[in-house]
Amino acid sequence: MAAKLESAGTVLITGARRGLGRELVRQYAAADWRVIACGRAFPTVGFEENVQFQPLDVTDPVSIHALAGRLVGRSIDVLVNNAAVRSPAPGLEALEAATFLDVISANTLAPILMTKALLPNLRLAARAIVANISSRAGSMTEGLLDDEDDDYAYRCSKAALNMATVQLARDLKAERIAVLALHPGWVRTDMGGPEAVLPAARSARGLCGIIDRASIKDSGSFLTFDGKPVGW
Repeated sequence: MAAKLESAGTVLITGARRGLGRELVRQYAAADWRVIACGRAFPTVGFEENVQFQPLDVTDPVSIHALAGRLVGRSIDVLVNNAAVRSPAPGLEALEAATFLDVISANTLAPILMTKALLPNLRLAARAIVANISSRAGSMTEGLLDDEDDDYAYRCSKAALNMATVQLARDLKAERIAVLALHPGWVRTDMGGPEAVLPAARSARGLCGIIDRASIKDSGSFLTFDGKPVGW
C-alpha cells in the first residue's frame, strides 16, 4: 500500500535504484508526486510514468553540480538524501583510512552538498523539506543499546550527518526550509541484510508520512520511521 500523502509535489530521491530508495520512489509515484529518482547508472527495470531518472554520483561534487545545472528553475518540495554506503569489512582491525573517508563522503558530505546545490530549487517550493536518512546507529545515547554494529565508519558518518542536520536546520530556518534526520529502522534490503525485521514498504510508508506532516517547527528533529524521537 502506498503512503497516503496529503498533497502532490516534486520529490528528489538519491540512492533510488534499489532498496529503500526504490520503495520511496514507488510510493511517492503512486501518490501522484513528480519524482526525480537519482542513481549512478540508469536502472535496468523501468520506473513509473511520473518518475524521471537523473544520473548522479553523490560522492562526486562535479556530478552534484551537473545535476543542479540540469534542474535549474524547477521547484523541489522534498529532497530525500537517502544514498548511503557501509564499510566492506567493519570492525577496528579491518578499518582502513581510505574506506573510512569514502563512507564519510557518501553518508555525510554528500547530503550537505546536495542541499547546498539544490537550495535554489527548494526556495521555489511553498513548503520545502530536506529529509536526511540517518540511523540510530549514529546516536550517542541510543546507538549502543541494542545494536552490535561495529562499522566505525558507518556509525561515525551517521553521527556526523545528525550534526549536519541540526546545522542545516539552523541555517535554513529563516527561509522556512525544514531539515529532518530520519531513522528508517532495520530494513530488509541489500544493506540491511536478510535478517532485518522491517519490510522496505513499511519503512518507506512511515517515512513518507513523517515528511508529509513536517513543518518548520519540526526542523532539526531526529525521528524514527514511526514518528518516535531518537536521542542524540
